[in-house]
Amino acid sequence: MAASGWLPVGREFAMSPQRNRRLFTSESVTEGHPDKMADQISDAVLDSILAKDPLARVACETALTTGTAILFGEVSTECYVDLPKVVRQTIRGIGYTRAKYGFDWETCGVMVCIDEQSPDIARGVDHGGAGDQGMMFGYACDETPELMPAAIQYAHQLARQLAQARRTGALRWARPDGKSQVTVEYDEAGRPRRLDTVLVSAQHSEDATAEEVREGVMTEVISRAVPQEMLDQNTRILVNPTGRFVVGGPQADAGLTGRKIIVDTYGGAGRHGGGAFSGKDPTKVDRTGAYGARYVAKNLVSAGLARRLEVQLAYAIGVAHPVWVGVETFGTELIPREQIAALVDEYFDLSPAGIIKELELRRPIYRQVAAYGHFGRADLDLPWERTPYREELAGQAGVEPVALEEVLP
Repeated sequence: MAASGWLPVGREFAMSPQRNRRLFTSESVTEGHPDKMADQISDAVLDSILAKDPLARVACETALTTGTAILFGEVSTECYVDLPKVVRQTIRGIGYTRAKYGFDWETCGVMVCIDEQSPDIARGVDHGGAGDQGMMFGYACDETPELMPAAIQYAHQLARQLAQARRTGALRWARPDGKSQVTVEYDEAGRPRRLDTVLVSAQHSEDATAEEVREGVMTEVISRAVPQEMLDQNTRILVNPTGRFVVGGPQADAGLTGRKIIVDTYGGAGRHGGGAFSGKDPTKVDRTGAYGARYVAKNLVSAGLARRLEVQLAYAIGVAHPVWVGVETFGTELIPREQIAALVDEYFDLSPAGIIKELELRRPIYRQVAAYGHFGRADLDLPWERTPYREELAGQAGVEPVALEEVLP
């Protein structure tokens, strides 16, 4: 992190003894959060269609509220998919299996409002062009072995562990909804030094006490999900700060596809073009461009060309190649940025068709990333997380590739 990094201001930092510390915060949510439910339903629909028709055009949105799920958007395909069944099975898989949880897969209403894709859009896409204009960003840094910012990586690990403890029964009181948040403190060199604050909000049963929830989260979630060496006596740990979280899911808050785009990406550490991913087939550059940009950024950082790197792509509807490819290294580059840009141009085809081919994106692989982040997923074999050019790029640049097993913490 550069010397001009984030500085705490305002009374919310009154508990912090040092006002010049460098801190950064990111959040995550569990699969039972209403917005994440919507993302998973939209991507489950996409996967169900791509499994039968890899060339289908899909732009499926989901809205959720108490007792109701609504599908809307545009789909062009010759195959048949029982969409209400897909919706219900996805809700069941998330864990809303009883009315007492505030939402029930069997009794909720499902409304389908799907139309065909506009032929004006199809004219450009059919010939290999981008399906829309827009800009997308990809980011990588050497803060974690996954080459992700530490705050969002740890927030995801907390949310996933909370869900895992619910599924295994380790937390008998846990319900599907939940959130996490992590504030990381950095040293003068820009390395993660310690966790300043860890926050977990867990939906729970009516009979669970605040003490029981806190003890369970400490034992089954926090102790397992974040590096214990980064916790110290000054780390603030907050569990259900209001003292109660019984009503959750769509009963407490409406859900909508695409409202957690920062959770989906880099937790605010990297920029975002504004386009959501879920429910969109690979011809949509909001998704494909972002995956391609992450692929480039991760290969470059893993090769040791920079400690922190961001790639920006911009597309015009119907145009086969990006109208702009930019690289930002935040002063951490080991070779000139012009040389890095030349390597990007040499090694990566960033046309929509090129990204789709390189990453094999016309497959039903999207439901699995609709919760807990699209990037940095060591638990999944995602094509945009692979680094096949790592050694070759390092050799071209005359630098040593990053030894990922030595990345702190």
